[in-house]
Amino acid sequence: MMKDVYVITGASETLAIALAKHIGQKGTLLLADSCGKCLEQAKAQLLQEGIRHVYTETADLASEGAAHLAEKTAELGQLRGLVHAAGLSNANDSKRQMADHVIGMSRMLDAFLPLADETTSAVMVSSMTAYMVPQNGQYMDVLKQQLAGKLEETLNQFTQGDAGAASSMAKLAVQLIVEDQAWAWGQKGARLNSVSPGMMDAADAYEDIQTMLEHTPLRRTAEPEEIASAIEFLLSDAASYITGIDLRIDGGTIANYPRMKAAMSQKKMKRF
Repeated sequence: MMKDVYVITGASETLAIALAKHIGQKGTLLLADSCGKCLEQAKAQLLQEGIRHVYTETADLASEGAAHLAEKTAELGQLRGLVHAAGLSNANDSKRQMADHVIGMSRMLDAFLPLADETTSAVMVSSMTAYMVPQNGQYMDVLKQQLAGKLEETLNQFTQGDAGAASSMAKLAVQLIVEDQAWAWGQKGARLNSVSPGMMDAADAYEDIQTMLEHTPLRRTAEPEEIASAIEFLLSDAASYITGIDLRIDGGTIANYPRMKAAMSQKKMKRF
């Protein structure tokens, strides 16, 4: 009998480690990250938690890393869960944002689709900031094109080098790609969804982030374990008829966004 394999990218992220702790006893874990040292630290944490079946793979998912990661997964067993959490942190280079979020994710989906079957569930990590992007701009068609043409350069023109804007657009692209690719995954009997976490860490929050918290109904940031629990649900058989959706886990921030946006406007804060 083949072992169930759960693949988690972005293993240096707090969310990825929290998720690994949640699902580590359900099968074999394969953690991927571009930082080899980070992978070893993550593995050490999991070993301390009694999670023994942990493998690591250093990979640049925006290049050829996705294909190698899929090959490693096939060697370990049957793909049961795939979680793409790479590129969560904001980068200073908007082009790099697009590589991490859009190109890397698209290549992951292409590489892992052949391994998917009716037991497989994949979850791509987006963000609530995707909902702050006006969805009637010219960039919408560009986002839907995924890897077509000069994606990074084209979107850089729209964001004018603004890393925050690029990050939000990248996370909107995650949602659009999930909606588009759910059909292909469904043909294999597999499920594909995304999640949009709210703020998880406001220790060094700027003024606009503090304003967002003030207008969030639950008035606090999310704990990584809360996001991990939602992802665990989407990976499980309990979510067997859920596919092609984005699940917001934001404490109600986006539901209250119109009032929040008005408050930001009064303070002349720069947001979408």
